[in-house]
Amino acid sequence: MTRHEQPGLFEDGPVPPQEFSDGGVTVRTTRCRSLLNRAEIDDYSFNCYTGCANGCAYCYARYMQRFHPHREPWGRFVDVKVNAAEVLARELRRRPAGAVFTSSACDGWQPVERHYRLTRECSRMLIEAGFRLHVLTKSELVLRDLDIFRPGRVCLGVTVTTADPALAQLWEPGASPVAARVRVLKEAKAAGLETAVMFGPLLPALSDTPDGLRALFALASEAGVDRVWTDALNPRPRVWPAVQALLRRHWPGLCEHYRRILFDPACRARYKADLAIRVRRAAEEAGMAGRLV
Repeated sequence: MTRHEQPGLFEDGPVPPQEFSDGGVTVRTTRCRSLLNRAEIDDYSFNCYTGCANGCAYCYARYMQRFHPHREPWGRFVDVKVNAAEVLARELRRRPAGAVFTSSACDGWQPVERHYRLTRECSRMLIEAGFRLHVLTKSELVLRDLDIFRPGRVCLGVTVTTADPALAQLWEPGASPVAARVRVLKEAKAAGLETAVMFGPLLPALSDTPDGLRALFALASEAGVDRVWTDALNPRPRVWPAVQALLRRHWPGLCEHYRRILFDPACRARYKADLAIRVRRAAEEAGMAGRLV
């Protein structure tokens, strides 16, 4: 499938070359052999893009560079699987319906989706085939697709790492502002969709403090979300160098604190136990304890 063959998937505009730069992010068009993958979180997951322009310092999907090497650092490249809908159409003929996590290794609604509309088209196909979507994004662009999301078939969730806009800009430079993500939840709720928020990864000494957690749960309460997940910062491959670089620039005194939480087993166990208590307390204060997953 090329842009010429499926013009309905894209907004009007010139056909991009196979490689171009968009706001400092190198975008390349590519083709995939498969799209719908078995997943641990749900029955399936899919990603129409390799790489993510959100550029989150803590992004666990950095491990993808082991399998798809790029000369650009993570957050500065996106590969567009231009035949994603064509491949999915074949797979839907032989895969039983189930729950699909959208998306697992990129933000399906990152900026290039505005032009390519691949996540939208694949989501539409899955919904019409009887699948249930669990959407998780940091992008307000997802509101564009409320017209194809069906109540009972889609749970729309956003990730919020911190309620502080300045902190969010540092850790998630390409993501939509926190206020825009809260708006996504409110509009999805008004459209009759189930909604969820992922508070994570919670940032030690920055957003995991009692005040930081109260601010997060206040956002969840304001949006009236149905479910709340939380997650601690994880030492996944390639994450620590990016986190450490950001800490050295802005909070050098926290580097050792983070290193011990990530890599000292005893310290990490204590931290996670204490964090669970703080999360539960903040949820109870906000009247959201019954919505914690």
